[in-house]
Amino acid sequence: MNFARLAEQLVLRAARRAQAAAEMRLRRRNADMQRWHRAALLWPHFAREDL
Repeated sequence: MNFARLAEQLVLRAARRAQAAAEMRLRRRNADMQRWHRAALLWPHFAREDL
């Protein structure tokens, strides 16, 4: 296995790992946004119950 192939494999593996990490971050941020959005939608309901 020559050096170019080895370097290419390393670059591909690093890029795949970076993409997976970015997707995980995006999924976590998406879940946070959905949770916040649900709380924002339910907030008037809670405020009405308080009155």
